[in-house]
This record gives sequence, structure tokens and C-alpha cells, in this order.
Amino acid sequence: MRVQISWPRGSLTVRVDDEAFASALRPALPLEAVARTWGEEVYFRVPVLMALRPDACAVVDPGTVCFWVSGQSVAIPYGATPISQAGECRLVEAVNIIGRTEENMEGLRDIRDGDALRLAQREG
Repeated sequence: MRVQISWPRGSLTVRVDDEAFASALRPALPLEAVARTWGEEVYFRVPVLMALRPDACAVVDPGTVCFWVSGQSVAIPYGATPISQAGECRLVEAVNIIGRTEENMEGLRDIRDGDALRLAQREG
């Protein structure tokens, strides 16, 4: 499933590869969310419940789309967070990997804490 995330100064398409997550999110789309930032990470709450998987991890590649189970949020790191070491993308705790950004993620730098986000399913 492809999801368009829009904010006041830009937009980005992400590909959700996790079918369980996609099935839970699809009925809620389109939806509005509030952006939160933590270093070079954007995250936002979504109406999805999901268990933490055995392969969950806290260090991911930039542009990885993650689901933070205890925060009930999608997290997209694009660089270092306050707890990163040696330039890695380290999230606050282990997350489920659910997808990947499809485009240049540099636009995420334009998202400000508190920005309104709009999520909508894209065809294709």
C-alpha cells in the first residue's frame, strides 16, 4: 500500500509493506495527525494496534517507516536522534519495520513539531 503524507510545506509518499499494518490503517484513511519531531525523526499517532514482533529493532536505515508499538505511532527517522551513536538512526525503543519512503526524504526536515499532517492512500 502507498500512502501520501502531506504537511504545510511539502509531501512524501511511503510504501507500507507490512500487510497487517496496511489492513489496519486502510479503513482510517484519509486521516489527520499531528507531527512530533525528535532529532531527525518525525513521528505521529495513528489508530492502529499491533504487537511488537520478535524481529523488532531500534536502529534502522534512514527513510525506514516504522511502527512504534507503545507510542501507537508511525516513526520515520531520516538522520540522527538524540540517542544515536556514530550517525545511526536510533529510535527510542525497538519498533516494527513496516515500510520505506519512496522519494527523497529530505523534505521531512521541513516538518515542524505540531504541524498538521494528512495521510491518504495513493493508487498503485
